[in-house]
Amino acid sequence: MKLYNIKDHSETVSFSQAVQQGLGRGQGLFFPESLPYFDDIEALLAMPLVARSSKILSALIGDELPISQVSELVSNAFSFAAPLEQVDDHIHALELFHGPTLAFKDFGGRFMAQSLAAVSDGKKITILTATSGDTGAAVAHAFYGIDNIDVVILYPKGKISPLQEKLFCTLGGNIHTVAINGTFDDCQSMVKQAFDDSELRQAIGLNSANSINISRLMAQICYYFEAVAQLPAHKRDQVVISVPSGNFGNLTAGLLAKAMGLPIKRFIAGTNANDTVPRYLDSGEWAPQQTVATLSNAMDVSQPNNWPRIEELFRREQWRLSELASGRADDEETAESLKSLSQAGYLCEPHGAIAYRLLAEQLEEGEEGIFLCTAHPAKFKESVDAILGKDIPLPGPLAKHAQMTLLSREQEPDFQTLRDYLLEVNG
Repeated sequence: MKLYNIKDHSETVSFSQAVQQGLGRGQGLFFPESLPYFDDIEALLAMPLVARSSKILSALIGDELPISQVSELVSNAFSFAAPLEQVDDHIHALELFHGPTLAFKDFGGRFMAQSLAAVSDGKKITILTATSGDTGAAVAHAFYGIDNIDVVILYPKGKISPLQEKLFCTLGGNIHTVAINGTFDDCQSMVKQAFDDSELRQAIGLNSANSINISRLMAQICYYFEAVAQLPAHKRDQVVISVPSGNFGNLTAGLLAKAMGLPIKRFIAGTNANDTVPRYLDSGEWAPQQTVATLSNAMDVSQPNNWPRIEELFRREQWRLSELASGRADDEETAESLKSLSQAGYLCEPHGAIAYRLLAEQLEEGEEGIFLCTAHPAKFKESVDAILGKDIPLPGPLAKHAQMTLLSREQEPDFQTLRDYLLEVNG
């Protein structure tokens, strides 16, 4: 597999290099030089999740890893289901929260951990990542206890749910968590500064585990195929998928699946009040605003890192950005959607509720809709309970971590302070 730096096409790397390096020169994102195309989609969709995903990822990676090794990595990573649940006659929920940290990022985090362990040859590595909620837990649990890999996770203090925080800030060991007195964009900015510091990168073997890293994105492609595979064959040619979007890695993966032959008619990019992309698609002007806190905190991102990959794919495929549907929902509309879903007999959480609302608004006659449910409702117990007047029981992993002590350190959004801490962790 060959990938190039979107900002500097002269920089090309292998899959192994991209997984270990994370970002290219000038903070450029890596992108595959070519994508496999699957002609016989029905045969592919007839396969079980692990076998199908192994075939997809092996085709992407190429001869760099034997298919037997890719199959082993996938089998270890995708050890849970992604069921499609019917909500009404033409709308389905793709539940991506059945992994160990109850969020969709378990797919990407676990596959990245498996991939990095496979290609790093035991070299000392420091993973640095920012999280607006679920990435932290998925990465922490995926890498917990792996030899020669330290993980440092930055998150905005007070801007993720208490249960999200407990799930990844209570592990200790090789997992180090830092509460930043600022926004997710502040956290993400410091991660980028660290990657721009070549001396630091070299000293600590710096890598990233959010959707900047191509291995995470590749893993996410697989559950779009799984979603369509669970639809009856006669409903597969008019599929519309609504994606709750923050950093836009999830939507990027879905668009890549479409480019690889998956018959998706169109996508809807859903945001909360942090609506940089919907405004851009409407006006053609990229104008990020100050990030605001919302009920759907994992989407509280004003400068989504993965957007350049989407624009690159549209350019390559000669698609028009005007064909990408979008929309936004504020907190009041999110709460209304949670209530509507509950009345329909489906318990959801704020991110999925936004995707559902936009899908219900934009689905046309004859189309079959899927919205992505990216986290278990109990991860947002406080807000969901308050909106629905319920008392959601905590599933096992959350109940266990809810009783544990937070181990995070706190700091201002100052890069030099973070740099000193990274060197201390590595030392």
